[in-house]
Amino acid sequence: MGSMISNYIVIVAISGVLNVLLALFAYYKRTDFAGTRAFILSSFTSAVYTFGFALELSGRTMPEISFWINVEYLGLPFIAPSSLIMIMYFVGLERLIQKGLVTSLYVIPFISVLLVWTNDYHHLFYQSMHFREGAPTPLIDIVMGPWYIVQGSLTFGCMLAGMCLILWQWNRMKRVYRRQLSIIFIGQFLPALGAFLYLMDATPYGMDPVPVIMSVTSTLYIWAILSRGMLTAAPIARENLFESMRDGVLVTDLSDMLVDYNQAAMDMLQDLDASAIGKPLAQLFLPAGQDAVDYVMNSDPQLSEERELGWNIHGETRYYQVRSSPVQKHDGHLVGRMIMLIDVTERTLLQEKLLQLATTDSLTGIYNRMHFMELSRQLLEEASLNLTPVSVILLDIDFFKSINDRYGHHYGDMALQHIVAVCSKHLREGDIFGRYGGEEFVLCLPGTPLKQAALLSEAIREDIERSSVYTISGSIHVTASFGVVDSSSKNLSLEELLSEADHALYTSKRNGRNAVHVSSGSSITHFTPV
Repeated sequence: MGSMISNYIVIVAISGVLNVLLALFAYYKRTDFAGTRAFILSSFTSAVYTFGFALELSGRTMPEISFWINVEYLGLPFIAPSSLIMIMYFVGLERLIQKGLVTSLYVIPFISVLLVWTNDYHHLFYQSMHFREGAPTPLIDIVMGPWYIVQGSLTFGCMLAGMCLILWQWNRMKRVYRRQLSIIFIGQFLPALGAFLYLMDATPYGMDPVPVIMSVTSTLYIWAILSRGMLTAAPIARENLFESMRDGVLVTDLSDMLVDYNQAAMDMLQDLDASAIGKPLAQLFLPAGQDAVDYVMNSDPQLSEERELGWNIHGETRYYQVRSSPVQKHDGHLVGRMIMLIDVTERTLLQEKLLQLATTDSLTGIYNRMHFMELSRQLLEEASLNLTPVSVILLDIDFFKSINDRYGHHYGDMALQHIVAVCSKHLREGDIFGRYGGEEFVLCLPGTPLKQAALLSEAIREDIERSSVYTISGSIHVTASFGVVDSSSKNLSLEELLSEADHALYTSKRNGRNAVHVSSGSSITHFTPV
């Protein structure tokens, strides 16, 4: 029997050590879970209770055992109320945790401590204490006083309330958090069962099994904290809000590890599920593209930022307005950040379409006149500062009206598209190509002197002449006339350059068409490649 008691004392002492570790770990983890303080208090008071019980079992005299029982009650009455408050935070009922509720939960434990330590004067907690007859080691039996019943009722009431809250919220939470809630439920149920069996005198030698049970529950808590992210966040507190939002929400800690998300975010992001909890946000964003990863790595968690990103999600480009804001405790202490993903794909695509309509010619797909003029003015300004030449080419389809009259406007449109296709093959990156009006087109060539522009015009002219527009009615032979001018040695505006190019183009038309004429300011000459 002595050996069994010794083993029992060792297990109880280990339980005390585990509870001390729990309290310290929760204190230094410093998460954004508001119920951490209640958890720390519950773990610390459990440690006081279990160490006191271990020393009670090692006692041999009534005064010695009585003293350690008094020490036990410095912790025991506070365990269940603290656990209940922690559970209320976990299931999102923190709004109910007001000063009045906290006072009502802790006033009875404080009175119990006072009555236990002064019991010899009034016997309100224990009517009497005596050694158990026939026990192989000194064990105490007590006769309950009225306040013992009050304290016991509070303890069982808090434990029962905590278990009911867990069951009430069970179906309302994400699957990943049910594991945490299961462990908390076990942490309430097993001690309650052990206490009930103890009161029913159904335990071996009438010994209290709760401290031994606490070694099991403490081990489960430590495992849950280390592997399941317990105490990282209060999921139920955000659950209803999260799941009702159309925008995706991600919550991270200070290390940018994911601690929570909602259903909308899971629909948006590839591979986002329960297994992503505790993983780096950059790893989660990697399938979305480098822009998304760069955003995570370079953004400041202490600042509110907003950016629009295009992400490759499930092989489709989606556009998200990403808003990042710091998450702080009530005292202003930074604990992480919240990232909101707003799907703006439809809006972005509409804006791109409107921009395209405002800047491009709907028939040919090249710039319209207004946007061409805007871009070309910018090029001229840059060229003037850099002292580099800019050339402008005007070209006009010969006898275009006869094409429309003979074949119809549909084939006239085909001729316009054919000219654009031929010209595009000869253009470089940075060249600006636009429809100037009707059958007239214009090119602005940065860094291109007059002779090079003339050679390009001649190459395009020959290409157009050699090709034809093929239709079901037969092929249509198309030619074009060109006028070329450059800005070198002149301080001319874009409008003046276009006017000179137009004069050169008119000269090509007047002299038989299908030709290139170059304006050098003082004269207009026919260009013949050497």
